[in-house]
Amino acid sequence: MTMNDIESRGLVLLGCGKMGSAMLAGWLAQGLSAQSVWVIDPNPSAWLQGTGVHLNTDLPDSPAVVLVAVKPQMMGDALPTLAALGNGETLFVSVAAGTPIAAFEAALGASTPIIRAMPNTPAAVGRGITAIIGNTRTTAAQLDLAETLLGAVGQVVRLEDEGQMDAVTAVSGSGPAYVFHLIETLAKAGEAEGLAPDLAMTLARATVAGAGALAEAAQESPSQLRVNVTSPGGTTQAALDVLMNDTDGFEALLARAVKAAADRSRELGK
Repeated sequence: MTMNDIESRGLVLLGCGKMGSAMLAGWLAQGLSAQSVWVIDPNPSAWLQGTGVHLNTDLPDSPAVVLVAVKPQMMGDALPTLAALGNGETLFVSVAAGTPIAAFEAALGASTPIIRAMPNTPAAVGRGITAIIGNTRTTAAQLDLAETLLGAVGQVVRLEDEGQMDAVTAVSGSGPAYVFHLIETLAKAGEAEGLAPDLAMTLARATVAGAGALAEAAQESPSQLRVNVTSPGGTTQAALDVLMNDTDGFEALLARAVKAAADRSRELGK
């Protein structure tokens, strides 16, 4: 199964909010024909209406892929409308958080090829990372196709089993919020040391974004990059002595935060 199958059989996008829009924009930019895409969305944006895709019309009989991008709480209403496409040649790909593969198999049929994916919000600027796992019905070609589709908005990694999805949710799915909070708190700390709010925020935002870009581009590990900035007895060392404290430092705090997110993900998946 390839992108040619999508061009000939069609792709259905169920839900086109921020994540769905980011993916659709990526596909269209990479040359996918708007006429091979069907979107079902009750509140289509002006941008979506201008893309030229089939919008809220009858679906093809056997689309190559149905990509489910509705909010998890809307899943109960949305899935039964697609049940006729289950147990067939159509691959289902879900980017809905917290909805296990078993829930899709129950709604669509046990013979349905289903891939569960966890993207994150930097997909909106093509810098996301998505983890994927397929059920026993998915083929290697279908996993490759899902990777190609999701690769339109960033990196893709494959999991060995679905149980890992809770940890992925806690690290990369929810993780952007932790980084945004780091920017907020770094700026606030700058204000406390005498900087104007706008200046503190400009410095904090650029520092976190720049450090992230450097961490991704550099050959060295993040640990080595940290060492590179840290002169013995200097200003960075003074800050790290606080942040790297074993009992109440950043590592202990973040471990608790990630565990809380993973535990909540496990609860929601039951």
